[in-house]
Amino acid sequence: MSKKEEFKEFIRNKPELVEYIKNDEMTMQKFYEIYDVYGTDENAWKAYERKNDTSNNLNNFKLTDIMKKINVDELQKHINTAQKALGVVEDLTSKGTNTINNAIKGPLSSRPLNKFFED
Repeated sequence: MSKKEEFKEFIRNKPELVEYIKNDEMTMQKFYEIYDVYGTDENAWKAYERKNDTSNNLNNFKLTDIMKKINVDELQKHINTAQKALGVVEDLTSKGTNTINNAIKGPLSSRPLNKFFED
């Protein structure tokens, strides 16, 4: 078996190394270079071992990274802007319905009837 085939088999048995490649933390070339120098020596690969207790831990880790990148002040500004926009829309729609309702109901007080030509 060639060195490349041995490396491929080694990678298949170490799925945590594939995660490094998928997350762009390492390249296959760099792993191959480590394998070429150290082979399957466990001491060389300890730095790349991840404990896979549950997949939720990895998802929580990614979520915490995302939460760290959120700028709370900018988020608050956007929320305030959205609230103002909703308030304007609410004012426009409520005034529009009041105007329509008043037009349908008619005037609130009766108007005096003016006779101009002595009918």
